[in-house]
Amino acid sequence: MTGWPTGYGRRVLSEVDSTLSEAARIAPELAGPTWILAHVQTAARGRRGRAWVMPPGNFAATLVLPLNEAPGHAALRSFVASLALRDAFVAVSGREDAFALKWPNDVLLRGGKVAGILLESASAGQGVTALAIGVGVNLVTAPGADKVEDGAVPPVSLKASLGVEVTPEAFLDQLAQAYDRYETQFVTYGFAPIRTAWLAHAARLGAPITARTTREVHHGTFADVDGDGQLVLETSKGRISIPAGDVYF
Repeated sequence: MTGWPTGYGRRVLSEVDSTLSEAARIAPELAGPTWILAHVQTAARGRRGRAWVMPPGNFAATLVLPLNEAPGHAALRSFVASLALRDAFVAVSGREDAFALKWPNDVLLRGGKVAGILLESASAGQGVTALAIGVGVNLVTAPGADKVEDGAVPPVSLKASLGVEVTPEAFLDQLAQAYDRYETQFVTYGFAPIRTAWLAHAARLGAPITARTTREVHHGTFADVDGDGQLVLETSKGRISIPAGDVYF
């Protein structure tokens, strides 16, 4: 696969505080979707304000999408991005069987976390005017176990796990093209085909998991992802739907 998707901008920075922060700064001036890649981030962040460790050679990029959508619909692009990431990994490694998707926004390599996604948005009134999709990938090095919270999936890297070496720019080329394909599908046909494709690669579907929200901890079987992107958990008290949270195996 060669080339760059039509209509997408591309900015490569040697250093920035955070590609997500850069996305927020430039979003008002953008006429179309734009990828921002940084070789060094000095203030990277992950979900819920957690620090994101980025050793040299790893991948950090954010896609900025100008939008005019309801927040719930825009947020479904975490699944679009997850599928695109998986396709990019398969393209550079040739290992179709090695990667799985963890709700809500991680990619696993042989059971370890190799990539994460973080969405941030700008809004006006009731709608999202710009969506930033931040992507972090352990291409070369994975952070140590002391850098992640207790019980979290251990981090792994593409190089250490599969012996695959790829530059951030080359990985971005694959990711951008894969994202464009899924974005077109999402805009044209809605969430249904994205959901079906995501579930086909879901980690621990049909298996026991623990889901933690800001207020509660739920134990049960991972039964489904519904049409709104919520995790559906089969518990001893019946089925529940969880709109946001963290999953532990």
